[in-house]
Amino acid sequence: MANLYDVLRARAPSDKSRPFATLSDGRVFTYADIEDQSARYAEALLRCGVAVGDRVAVQAPKCIEMIMLYLGCLRAGAIFLPLNTAYTAGEIDYFLRDSEPAMFVCDAAQVDTAGAVAEAVGVPAIETLDETGGGSLSRLATAASGRFDTVACADDAIASILYTSGTTGRSKGAMLSHGNLASNALTLVDSWHFTPDDVLLHALPIFHTHGLFVGTNVTLAAGGSMLFLPKFDPKEILALLPRATVMMGVPTFYIRLLGESGLDRARVAGMRLFISGSAPLSADIHREFRERTGHAILERYGMTETNMNTSNPYDGDRVAGTVGKPLPGVEIRIADPETGEPRPQGEVGVIEISGPNVFSGYWRMPEKTAEEFRNGRFISGDLGFIDDKGYVSIVGRAKDLIIAGGYNIYPAEVETALDELPQVHESAVIGVPHPDMGEGVVAIVVPRDPAFADGAALTSALADRLARFKQPRHIVFLPELPKNTMGKVQKNVLRERHGGVFTK
Repeated sequence: MANLYDVLRARAPSDKSRPFATLSDGRVFTYADIEDQSARYAEALLRCGVAVGDRVAVQAPKCIEMIMLYLGCLRAGAIFLPLNTAYTAGEIDYFLRDSEPAMFVCDAAQVDTAGAVAEAVGVPAIETLDETGGGSLSRLATAASGRFDTVACADDAIASILYTSGTTGRSKGAMLSHGNLASNALTLVDSWHFTPDDVLLHALPIFHTHGLFVGTNVTLAAGGSMLFLPKFDPKEILALLPRATVMMGVPTFYIRLLGESGLDRARVAGMRLFISGSAPLSADIHREFRERTGHAILERYGMTETNMNTSNPYDGDRVAGTVGKPLPGVEIRIADPETGEPRPQGEVGVIEISGPNVFSGYWRMPEKTAEEFRNGRFISGDLGFIDDKGYVSIVGRAKDLIIAGGYNIYPAEVETALDELPQVHESAVIGVPHPDMGEGVVAIVVPRDPAFADGAALTSALADRLARFKQPRHIVFLPELPKNTMGKVQKNVLRERHGGVFTK
């Protein structure tokens, strides 16, 4: 039983002057700064009336002070609740009413809008942080003493609530405990061979599990350091690669890096690991990156509710198109979506997950929580299979399954076939209403050559790759795919825009 902060602190370098984060403006935060600043933020929270178990909702720009606030919440026994910076006032209104936080921290530049929403909802304390780390909360922390006794917490005490994206209905707050986050961080340090000498190139947002819990917690648990960037910029990343050893990113990061002529083996000579997640990485991008750099990107699989579940091996084959094997302590089971009966090896079913990383449930949704668990396992909603070597492949979300003329069609299989064609840069496949087939397969294609728009050529090229019933009945060409901030294609948006192509 230990507060996550104490778990991470116990693994910090003995020399507290070692850097933890180097910022774009040249500032360096050391491990001594972590101890001091997290104590100040914890004390500031208490002075503002935040008690153990209270929620602290945060919609603020990425800055190192937000990491100190996160650690301060851990130390104070409060629940850190980060919110996507793209959320609108209406969405913030829902999250604040649902979570009832004791404090809302917003961008100083948005206090007239987001702050007004919090005031209308009745949030007791409203403070600000800006992109430079300034703001009213920062000033309160500066005035604090820097001495704070970390609150003791049980493993199952809630450390953070992360709201799901809500693309299929009401957003749900996944409750993640100190034990969930600690177990996953320590497992990833071992699985990915992190050491105190590692320097992580951190360009991910920190309102999401990837940038916050994977990037930040793993770095802290290894006693390593990071180059902490406010956002992803391919030219800046390219310039910083010689100073880093590890990069974590989403597929979009790697696609954009491949567009930079300076990306070559010499540029990444000091790198030991590139990791991708949060969205599927096409086998084509995997191969192209390896040819250019000599590095096989390590793809893994995680969720808001579980953190990381599987990973391609550090040593061994990193198989393109798969997300690797279950992490130590994590059990992956492939089951019939309806009955829960186990599916044989190689057959597609819903992925069920159990392990110390799995969340305890959804905030104030006991019925929904009960629906999402079966025999102690979390029903992920992802469809996949396990091959004869134990590698997990994901074929799509259950909600994205296309049923055309009674046949099951998995979008990922069609997307893989499309992405392998030389004319295709990216693709997304959706099912939309069809008068005869029930659903028809529609492919949304981003061509390599912006002038290319020959759907018949693509259909012809797929003739020997896919059964006829799997082939797209309609192809739409777009300059880019709609994606969320973590690089996931927003198929709900595509269905809304192109759902009537067969019924007009």
